[in-house]
Amino acid sequence: MKKITFFAGSMFSLAILIGLSSCGGSTETKTGSADETTVKETAVEVKAEAPVEQYSYAQGEKIFNEKCIVCHQANGEGIPGAFPSIKGSEFLKNNRLGAISQVLNGAAGGSTINGIKYTAPMPFQVDTKEDAVAVINYVANHFGNDFGLITIEDVKDVVINPR
Repeated sequence: MKKITFFAGSMFSLAILIGLSSCGGSTETKTGSADETTVKETAVEVKAEAPVEQYSYAQGEKIFNEKCIVCHQANGEGIPGAFPSIKGSEFLKNNRLGAISQVLNGAAGGSTINGIKYTAPMPFQVDTKEDAVAVINYVANHFGNDFGLITIEDVKDVVINPR
């Protein structure tokens, strides 16, 4: 009986570890000590007049359901104190290029979003700017968000870090 309990506990721990390693963090740039962070915000004009489908809404939904839903949850509200909400997120609304960079490059963690500190790191989630634009446009216009759209042209200067 002890072997079964140990195995079940080990599997539960592994599931938690996998979940934590795939989400969290932000695009904040660390400066100074480990406890200090500064948000680097970059404004981008959003294209509200274009239909969402033009920017791979279905692909963005697919990516969200495969990669993001574990941490940010099906309702977009995240897990309080662990993973940030993307529903009504001022960070997502005001820092779309930062969000693009985050899904492309991950985030080390130790960030503060909307006054809440998140320590879980977020590994990169997608490999291409097209996928990053698709998923960010999806979350920016889902969960009650109406933040407009961005294009590949808008993110041409975003750097994808070497893997």
